[in-house]
Amino acid sequence: MSLFGLFDRRSSPENPAVPLTDSSLLDWLGGPKTEAGVQVSERSALHMPAVWRSVAVIAGVSAALPLHTYKAGTKDRTTSLLLGDPHPELTPLELWRLAYVHKVLWGNAYIQKLRAPSGQVKELWPVSSDRVTVDRERPSEANPSGKFFYATDDWGEVHRLTPRELMHLPGLGYDGLKGLSPVSLARGGISLAQAAELSAGQLFGRGNMVSGVLQTEQRLDAEQAAALKARWQAKVGGIENAHQVAVLDSGASFQPVTMPLKDAQFLESREFQITEVARMFGVPLFLLMETAKSTSWGTGLEQQAQGWVTFDLGPTWLAPTEQRITKELLPLGEYAHYALQGLLRGDSSSRATFYRAMRDTGVMSANDIRYLEELPPIPGPEGDTYLQPTYMAPLGSNPFAPDDAPAPVRAAALMAEARRLLADHADKEADDADDDDQ
Repeated sequence: MSLFGLFDRRSSPENPAVPLTDSSLLDWLGGPKTEAGVQVSERSALHMPAVWRSVAVIAGVSAALPLHTYKAGTKDRTTSLLLGDPHPELTPLELWRLAYVHKVLWGNAYIQKLRAPSGQVKELWPVSSDRVTVDRERPSEANPSGKFFYATDDWGEVHRLTPRELMHLPGLGYDGLKGLSPVSLARGGISLAQAAELSAGQLFGRGNMVSGVLQTEQRLDAEQAAALKARWQAKVGGIENAHQVAVLDSGASFQPVTMPLKDAQFLESREFQITEVARMFGVPLFLLMETAKSTSWGTGLEQQAQGWVTFDLGPTWLAPTEQRITKELLPLGEYAHYALQGLLRGDSSSRATFYRAMRDTGVMSANDIRYLEELPPIPGPEGDTYLQPTYMAPLGSNPFAPDDAPAPVRAAALMAEARRLLADHADKEADDADDDDQ
């Protein structure tokens, strides 16, 4: 039975599952305070839309990719019951998405491995990263790596676990023991973005949205001021009064109010913070719904998406998970691999050109192409047949009988080709005869 509940119930230090440490108290208080005056923790960072979107994109895309298992050194698929149904309640997508969320925010993801009496892993249970601390001791026969974990369960009890019981997915780090929290490292930039958002709300809340001030030389009480405002609004308000000339009496005047230039520039600085967040998490701006600079790399969004998969999503998030699953969850002789074809393939015209070249040069069969397009295979041997280019031979040579081949081999090849041509000619004549008879 798992030591940890499915959901994190830690809402305050009064919960026995909360270890009373400096980090846990800081997290409950909203995280450490930054120079921008805003407290930022792994949880509170999600209040910034750019951070939320970055985490959602990385975790969602990674978890939604098909995760297949193969025989070592081949592309022969195998079946993993554990990866197909890893949790009694969570689907595979939900479990791995939660693990990636933990890894993106805290830099580490932890998954408890429940084993059957035979020792085989039968279930995977995600553990919130802020409940686990990592340390190392002298390696022993029981714990060859020397790595161990202190994990706090739902009832406040601390358990000492080894890699046999807890799978650790560390992010980028420098000690080989655990990953560093991206949110902690980027706390200054995130707090600056959140401070800019709070300041923008205060800016508009103080009345910077007022269109103008109606002034008069006379002293007005509240009732008279309301009446003057209503008359002015009736004269110039609404689309039907657009471009009309207003007439003011009794020394009244209207002075438009515009946003101060420094405040307008301040609001523009918020766009830069979105770029900073995108840089911190390695997510292209167009995936954060910021398309002003969407063509700054390559010729369009397709190239940016492929660049993201090639240079960030694959090596930073997917490959480490593949290798960790292979090392700890699969039997010897098998490996795990994400199917990236759906993310890397281009538009239909580009795919058709690529497939045609691969088919014509004998690199792919029809079923290989149909597999990449997620189509069922062609039954029979025809679908798995690889075509050989007929005329891929040196210039001036006979492709059916190479000059360096022995004479009997060349003669047999030429006779076989002659028989094929005669048979094709006979079939054509027979078809023509049938057409004439009809």
